[in-house]
Amino acid sequence: MNISPSPKQPRVSWQAAFSMLMYIFMYLPILVLAFYSFNNSAYSAGWQGFTLDWYRQLFADERILLATKNSLLVASCAVGIAAVFGTLMAVGLARYQFPGKGLYKGVSYLPLIIPDIAIAVATLVFLAAFAIPLSLWTIIAAHVVFCLAYIALVVSSRLTNLDSHLEEAALDLGATPTQAFIKVLIPQLMPGIIAGCLLAFILSLDDFLIASFTSGSGSSTLPMEIFSRLRTGVKPDINALSVILILVSAIVAFIAESIRIAGDKKHR
Repeated sequence: MNISPSPKQPRVSWQAAFSMLMYIFMYLPILVLAFYSFNNSAYSAGWQGFTLDWYRQLFADERILLATKNSLLVASCAVGIAAVFGTLMAVGLARYQFPGKGLYKGVSYLPLIIPDIAIAVATLVFLAAFAIPLSLWTIIAAHVVFCLAYIALVVSSRLTNLDSHLEEAALDLGATPTQAFIKVLIPQLMPGIIAGCLLAFILSLDDFLIASFTSGSGSSTLPMEIFSRLRTGVKPDINALSVILILVSAIVAFIAESIRIAGDKKHR
């Protein structure tokens, strides 16, 4: 019986080729940006030699340092507040029943799907209606809104993999509900809380629209400072700053995902 040989499979399938093209399309601009951040030319028009002067100039720029300080303060305060309320919200929605729970759950996660421009305009109208002066604290209040939703979402996904019988066992052994929550549930949720906080921190650090609508005089954040400088053209120091922001965001996102995965494996 003769069996005809099967046709040779192509070494590179069209799916792999398409994926490669998509990666090139997404990451080639970042590589070009990083390349020109070391360019000795002040206008990035052509390569004129390797230099680190733009990075040195960046770390000596007082406006950049002040904007970075403001961004870190906003992100830290917003994430700290959202971590507490986001965790409580996720636990309450997962473990308790109350009237209007479905409606409340839908409203709680609306910031995840509403465009940033809508949140920015709505927050500005709210602040104007109550005559609240714009400052760094109004940016923090606005950032708490979407940080809360992101942290609650990550913690909720963590809750689905936990054994609720551990809390019941703690209660049977004489622990109060508060003690069971702090000593049993919170340690199990900690990987999800940390991962959610890191994700929210990066989103807050990178936000431009909401911050620009809710900031007052002298409360410029780092994305706002970058945008104001881009109006006169892209300079190599902005390229250097963008490279640093990309690296920091990637590192924090990698740490958050590693913590989440490690926590899931530990409690399986």
